Amino acid sequence: MSGVVKGWCPGALRPMESGDGLVVRVRPRLARLSRVQALGLAEAAQAHGAGVIDLTSRANLQIRGVQPADLAPLQQRLDRLGLLDADPDTESRRNILIAPDWQPGDDSARIALDLTLRLAELPPLPAKMGFAVDAGPAPVLTQDSADFRIERGTDGALILRAEGRATGCTLIHGAEVDALIALARWFVDSGGVQARRMARHSASLPDWADTGARPAPPRAAIQPGMTPAGLAIGAAFGQIEAGALARLIEVSRCQALRITPWRIVVLDGAAGAGPMPPGLFDTPGAPAMRADACAGAPFCPHASVGTRGLALALAPHVQGRLHVSGCAKGCARARPADVVLTGRSGAFDLAFDARPCDPPVHAGLSPAEVLAHFGAV
Repeated sequence: MSGVVKGWCPGALRPMESGDGLVVRVRPRLARLSRVQALGLAEAAQAHGAGVIDLTSRANLQIRGVQPADLAPLQQRLDRLGLLDADPDTESRRNILIAPDWQPGDDSARIALDLTLRLAELPPLPAKMGFAVDAGPAPVLTQDSADFRIERGTDGALILRAEGRATGCTLIHGAEVDALIALARWFVDSGGVQARRMARHSASLPDWADTGARPAPPRAAIQPGMTPAGLAIGAAFGQIEAGALARLIEVSRCQALRITPWRIVVLDGAAGAGPMPPGLFDTPGAPAMRADACAGAPFCPHASVGTRGLALALAPHVQGRLHVSGCAKGCARARPADVVLTGRSGAFDLAFDARPCDPPVHAGLSPAEVLAHFGAV
């Protein structure tokens, strides 16, 4: 279990090297940890990692700073907690995003569990491809990365929709995963592997997969604060100190932890958790929640600049979305942002309504010059 592979999608069985050690990604089933699992994960992050847990845009959790000698003991702990897959191939295939407010026995839970059991029936797909099971009263994951979407249609039925297409096909109850597997096989057979993502695959869908069924208008995503499921807590840059998370679980007496793709965790069943630790928010509107920033230097070998300190200082002075990226890869945010700062050779390039790889408006700015530009000094 201790093999180490660099790549875009780390796992618990195939971690990824970073500047501060190994990144071990844990993929909770149905994006939910029981109380015992959540406390055990926090303890494992402190014992075998840097004591911090990342929340990813796929509703997964990452333990950072794991040294090679700690990997096997960490994997053993995760296995005892029921958080390991049988093998790396199953782990990589289980790239399933689920609407985080699912309830036991509802369509989202039913379909996601069925898909989990049938992962071996999928053809070999590119590593970054994933599935969204968004079968609540209306879609909530429309802005989150996925290649195959099962979601509620305008007529109330469930539909299957390929990413990048405006319409899909209506699904038969109980046969949703059959249709999804068939569409995945079409993707491979029609040359989609070369495109690597569904949205970049230009082949026309088979007639059965696009009958004009449209998704229902999306509903709002969960925000920090009280929700029907419990207290939602936002984390700046999607990172939580493991000790702080354990204390919140204990104080709130929550029964489980739900993970969202929006840098928010929900303390299932909790009515409150007391004062929030630094970097965590239980009310909407915190400027830090509008800022995306990767780990930056010295934690990432690709980054030439520190990122998160600047993002925290700058966020209150920026209207809209801020993205501070250590390099042009833009790992913290795939979509354009209103203000983008990209590290290059120890300085920052500034762009607007852009991605980190786009041409800058201003180049070679120091952190002080960036802050002065936005009146943040």
